[in-house]
Amino acid sequence: MKKIFFILIISGTVYSQSASKEYSKEIALYQAKFFISKTIIGDEPDYQKFIIDPLAGSKSSELSSIYYEIIDGEKKGLVFGFYDEFTQGSSSSSVADGSQQSTTVYTNKEFAFKNIDYQDAEILLDKIEQIIEDEKKFLSADDNENNIYFTFDDMIVIIYREGAFAGRIRIEWNGFDAEWENTAFRRTKRRFKKASEN
Repeated sequence: MKKIFFILIISGTVYSQSASKEYSKEIALYQAKFFISKTIIGDEPDYQKFIIDPLAGSKSSELSSIYYEIIDGEKKGLVFGFYDEFTQGSSSSSVADGSQQSTTVYTNKEFAFKNIDYQDAEILLDKIEQIIEDEKKFLSADDNENNIYFTFDDMIVIIYREGAFAGRIRIEWNGFDAEWENTAFRRTKRRFKKASEN
């Protein structure tokens, strides 16, 4: 029997998520409020105002992006929401009498947030856009075979194509492997710039 559990991990804290809800941009926005409050703002004896704007989520729901701005602290940046499914346990095996002995397999759905300050977010988004533009010919020559790789902070970034007009960006961070479609990336970059100018 396969059991499914939904778990949210943020900075070592585990939160349950209802099995009836799938991960989405709205859930990321909802949970990011506490992540930004606790991790980025920190202790606040009086009160602090901040703005968050969900920029875009990938079709796969593996990556979402949220712009934030702390009003009085004059701090702003980008939060990535990573989502993935992790399987634990093992499959069935034969026993001496020929019968099958099954082991329960648990599938954990987890997500976590990564903060990228404003300047670093600009550098990352510009770098990805520049690589896609400069290496268009290389990436288009062989779908899924021609890849570009770089590291940024503690993330691994791979850029490739998979079919006509199907650019892909994969980001690996802290055990999460998220695919970011070119369309979602461009929407994030455009809306990040617009949000930061307001």
